[in-house]
Amino acid sequence: MATLEAPPMPLVLHQGPYTIEPMIDFSTEENQRKMRAALDKVRAELGREYDMVIGGKHSKTTEKIRSINPAKPSQLVGLHQNAGAAEVEPTMQAALQAFPAWSRRSAEERASFVFRVADIIRERRFEFCAWLVFEVSKNWGEADADIAETIDFCELYAREALRMSKVETPAQLPGERDRLMYIPLGVGAVIPPWNFPCAIMAGMTMASIVMGNTVVLKPSHDAPTIAAKFFEVLEECGLPAGVVNFCPGSGSTFGDAIVAHPKTRYIAFTGSKGVGLHINQRAAEQQPGQLWIKRTILEMGGKDAMVIDADSDLDAAVEAVAQAAFGYQGQKCSACSRAIVDEKVYDEFLAKLKPRVEKITLGDPAENANMAAVISESAMNKILGYIEQGKKDGRLITGGGRATNAGEGYFIQPTVFADIAPKSTLEQEEIFGPVLAVIKARDFDHALEIANDTEFGLTGAVYANSQEKIDRAIQEFHVGNLYINRKCTGAIVGAHPFGGFNMSGTDSKAGGPDYLYLYSQGKSVGEKLR
Repeated sequence: MATLEAPPMPLVLHQGPYTIEPMIDFSTEENQRKMRAALDKVRAELGREYDMVIGGKHSKTTEKIRSINPAKPSQLVGLHQNAGAAEVEPTMQAALQAFPAWSRRSAEERASFVFRVADIIRERRFEFCAWLVFEVSKNWGEADADIAETIDFCELYAREALRMSKVETPAQLPGERDRLMYIPLGVGAVIPPWNFPCAIMAGMTMASIVMGNTVVLKPSHDAPTIAAKFFEVLEECGLPAGVVNFCPGSGSTFGDAIVAHPKTRYIAFTGSKGVGLHINQRAAEQQPGQLWIKRTILEMGGKDAMVIDADSDLDAAVEAVAQAAFGYQGQKCSACSRAIVDEKVYDEFLAKLKPRVEKITLGDPAENANMAAVISESAMNKILGYIEQGKKDGRLITGGGRATNAGEGYFIQPTVFADIAPKSTLEQEEIFGPVLAVIKARDFDHALEIANDTEFGLTGAVYANSQEKIDRAIQEFHVGNLYINRKCTGAIVGAHPFGGFNMSGTDSKAGGPDYLYLYSQGKSVGEKLR
């Protein structure tokens, strides 16, 4: 049956090269006023119910997902539908039906749509930041970094899609017209995490659709509201029905079934190692009627280390470790969870680190405390279990428990353990919370050996003044993102393409010049001239 061609979309193409979105300066009274106004606006909208949207049709389910404020668990942020087995086939059919027309849109039309999305997010930046404050307990700066990254992904990927649409082959045979085209894959499942619930969710979704794919978007149970607000922007920008299908739901039922569906072409996932490996395994199983090898784009966490050499600027290293370990409560896959310190400066490092960490304030992120609540009660209990293990295996320097004076939410003190042994639980396992293990190294060689001795390989940092040691780290520190004399968090789109080695994932390099190749397939055409 013929598919009706959709009318062309109006073009809004941003001119000039990609530039990084500047951060908001919250030290100014004007920006503080804007942020408080945005918080008041969003506070008045808390508790609203959001629809599931499949093929452009809004619907509700009997079972619901309750998104709550981790800093105030009694506060409902949003009520969401809970997609299950019954929604799998309708969602897939909606995405399949939307694919032919969307895939035939020009690269300019699709990029223009993504540019419009960036424009609206930029206009409503304070409001989007406020939603992150309430839903995932980010302070103002952490929330703004998330939204700035969202805008950056849109701006970069739209430009990259335009570039890829004009690629030329390295050679042209005489008498032929030789072309290389990057065409869309099909229907993709986008499964983002809760810790960067706007940036990563939007990045994987925009990468998908700018290359002509259609999407089943299953946001995290812990952060569906910011995804719903983003989806509202897509609708406002005129996204055709079925190109993105908004389906909060259970990972074990809806998510698993979408991953296994024979018509799913790829899965873009960010989250835990266990879930990522399960997705990889499920995707590898050929289902009846499946015509392709499914592609998996996986980012699965880390056990990130900062190596502190004896000749480094110790004050700068202490500041960087404190920021990287405890920014956003340590709930970043790039967070510094291990500080590996040369024994010659080990005691001095700890003496400087303790008072720096104890300056960190805990409290309501709406009031812009340094640290706020961890994402959920179950996460809190898991982190507290690691803290108890740390008390057995190491020496508690500061912290060590729940912060009961910070509020009703899931607050944990920033915690530092010293004398943690290589290969021990705290040194090997991803905690995903405000817990730092400090490990003593005999020298730089030993420090690199410890740093590399995990199953992960996402981010790392080295503080050193010796160029020889820096060059060695560049060659030998086996991580996807390495930083020299700066913290191991804070990857910037375009400057630091992000993705890791080993059990940290497929090294997809989000925010880099080759990321969109993962959402497309190359088609070579050699046409004999007549």
